[in-house]
Amino acid sequence: MNICMAHRGWSGRAPENTRSAIRLALAESRIHSIELDVQLTKDGVPVVIHDFVLGRTANGSGPVGSHTYAELRQLDAGSWFGAEFRGECIPSFEEVLQEVKGRGRLNIELKTVADLYPGLEEKVVQLIHHYGMQHDVYVTSFDHDAIKRVNEIDSSLRTGLIFEGKPTLLREQLSRVGASLLSMSYMYLTKEFVVEMIESGILIVAWTVDDPKVMQHLMGFHPDLQICTNHPDRMLGLMR
Repeated sequence: MNICMAHRGWSGRAPENTRSAIRLALAESRIHSIELDVQLTKDGVPVVIHDFVLGRTANGSGPVGSHTYAELRQLDAGSWFGAEFRGECIPSFEEVLQEVKGRGRLNIELKTVADLYPGLEEKVVQLIHHYGMQHDVYVTSFDHDAIKRVNEIDSSLRTGLIFEGKPTLLREQLSRVGASLLSMSYMYLTKEFVVEMIESGILIVAWTVDDPKVMQHLMGFHPDLQICTNHPDRMLGLMR
């Protein structure tokens, strides 16, 4: 059975990376996991938001990391999606762990580049341990050094690298940072590649798949392929 992963929560029905989107995903038992993005505030609090700069999903301006947690909490992260979500806050990563613990799994993307957020990896791993969720999470990133640091802090956590394309020496890149999950844009996946990787012990997440025809095609690649989508209902409809 293919695994349905809700991209930034159920972001087709609620504003992405908010508690509303996460609660909707948790309420549907056939959604296996939730993908979300974590950054660090000016005062070192891990928060759940995708863009490095405010303005698209929250009504502020400037880089996320130039604001304190208290300042970010004053922003409206829901009105852009719909009036019924007015007043929705940017959640802290800790709030999300409290919400999800015992109810679901998380694919935690560390949104960082180079030394943008010193200490992000340590704080995320510390919170995962605090809530006893080591076996319920993947920690992933485009930033290879961030994943290497996560594995240096705790090599028992399941980690992964995210790729937009299909670079060479994928296994070597995963091995170098201690990762065992490959998160790839679905456009670069073939059945042969997916089967080869999964059968050799590498988990694969295909992102971001919203077209039901594409979903159906990918679901035929391998039963363990994880499909990340903004519209879980479309995938669940195909799984009946």
